[in-house]
Amino acid sequence: MKKIDAIIKPFKLEEVKEALAGVGVQGMTVTEVKGFGRQKGHTEIYRGSEYTVDFLPKIKIEIVISDVQVGPAIEAIVKAAKTGKIGDGKIFVSDIEQVVRIRTQETGDQAI
Repeated sequence: MKKIDAIIKPFKLEEVKEALAGVGVQGMTVTEVKGFGRQKGHTEIYRGSEYTVDFLPKIKIEIVISDVQVGPAIEAIVKAAKTGKIGDGKIFVSDIEQVVRIRTQETGDQAI
């Protein structure tokens, strides 16, 4: 099993959600986060004063899927989230050792 953490632009959430559903992803956790990478934020003017906004709003999507779903899920996220401009986001993939569904106590792939 793998965990995919995808950081995307907020307005791309619906497209990514639909793309993941299209490849069989049944559940996800979505969090509003703030951060920056190479983009390094931007400057804004508020009441005549210029200031730097370091942390930009992003959406973090977390999904846990079987190993065979990883390729299609990554492809779906990239296709749906890509704008071709700086700040499109990143995808992180990590191993999951164990999953337990609390209600039924199912474990492993059956618990996903």
